[in-house]
Amino acid sequence: MAISNPTAASIPRCAASATGLELLLPLTLKWAEESNTKLIVALARITADAARVLGVDAGHLTAGHAADICIFDPERYWKIEPQALKSQGKNTPYIGLELKGKVRHTLVDGQVVYES
Repeated sequence: MAISNPTAASIPRCAASATGLELLLPLTLKWAEESNTKLIVALARITADAARVLGVDAGHLTAGHAADICIFDPERYWKIEPQALKSQGKNTPYIGLELKGKVRHTLVDGQVVYES
């Protein structure tokens, strides 16, 4: 019996599922505040430390390397509602929760890719 490799066209499309990435910053800030973790330590956990674990040369600002930067307002509150989420996935257990930390700009390799 031969097993064929599915192509993108043969895989049925499904509805977008839970969002995670755009909630990473405010949930990290909430964790840091509740656990009395310094902001710099909390941000390192989701940037440089995560890159190191994955073996990726990222999560730092160094001359000659890509400038991937997230500029955010750590004091801005926003309510998590499906219409406020930018990702296709609108499902999250955090709907209705108000959190601090709103991304203002995202730069990838020095180019602005997101502005709010």
